[in-house]
Amino acid sequence: MIEKIKEHLAEVEAFSSTNKEEIENFRIKYLGRNGLLTGFFAEFKNVPNDQKKDFGQVINALKNAAENKVNSLKEAIENSQESKTVYGDLSRPGQPVALGSRHPISIVKNRIIEIFSRIGFNVSEGPEIEDDWHNFTALNLPEYHPARDMQDTFFIQTNPDVLLRTHTSSVQVRYMENNKPPIRTISPGRVYRNEAISARSHCFFHQVEGLYVDKGVSFADLKQTLQYFTTEMFGKSKIRLRPSYFPFTEPSAEVDVYWGLETETDYKMTKGTGWLEIMGCGMVDPNVLKNCGIDPEIYSGFAFGMGIDRIALLLHQIPDIRMFSENDVRFLEQFKSVL
Repeated sequence: MIEKIKEHLAEVEAFSSTNKEEIENFRIKYLGRNGLLTGFFAEFKNVPNDQKKDFGQVINALKNAAENKVNSLKEAIENSQESKTVYGDLSRPGQPVALGSRHPISIVKNRIIEIFSRIGFNVSEGPEIEDDWHNFTALNLPEYHPARDMQDTFFIQTNPDVLLRTHTSSVQVRYMENNKPPIRTISPGRVYRNEAISARSHCFFHQVEGLYVDKGVSFADLKQTLQYFTTEMFGKSKIRLRPSYFPFTEPSAEVDVYWGLETETDYKMTKGTGWLEIMGCGMVDPNVLKNCGIDPEIYSGFAFGMGIDRIALLLHQIPDIRMFSENDVRFLEQFKSVL
């Protein structure tokens, strides 16, 4: 009897088919209610005691072999059919592709670029690793000028002439050196300052600065440009300009937009005044024009600069500037529906 079972075991191991009906007949033959295994198990009681162990082991081996053979053949057929269905039917709907999301900084930057492009401003870019001339000296900040202390600078190694730019005004200098008026450009980009990192400040952030140089440019032109921008960007048309100081503009001003006091957040952001500072601006200092090869007797211009990060915090009600650079997918996925 044991030899007969071993013959069936060899037959099971040798069996192969891709036909569902043949596989089912094979299963019934060995594993069915009235199959061979049922009969072999029924014979177990008639086997002498000294052969029961060997007999049981052979029957179990046959049972396991038959089950594994049936399962493997059925799985092979299913995989073959699935592969044929997926790649063979060209009318089958495709799998949805997960969409990424824009970073909130990019969203705000692109919005600013789009607004200024409507009134003729192009986009200019420059290196993040700058030299002293373009970052400081050409902007009316000669060596030992006290205003240099306003910007804590990252210098490259021990070379005091190479640094990480502290503002994108350096891009404007390069643009004026290589282009003749009329000039109308904005310069978005990342800048670096040696500041303590907190919820409201970081050692790197993003700015966009604008420049307009032509004959007869006045402070009135500056104010109307900023009025247009704040209306388009925030939906707020009421602005005010407060006298301020920047080494590269004269006169200089800080720009506030009237945000309102409708919510508790408004009170918090504006410190109860309703006014929110959004940028600095002014008329380009004649020395800056002269340093860039533009005759200040013929041309005049205005410049302005704002922090993209701060505007993004404001528009999207984000509580911590560090969230922009932590690459937390849960945070970034919230902007999937924002263009």
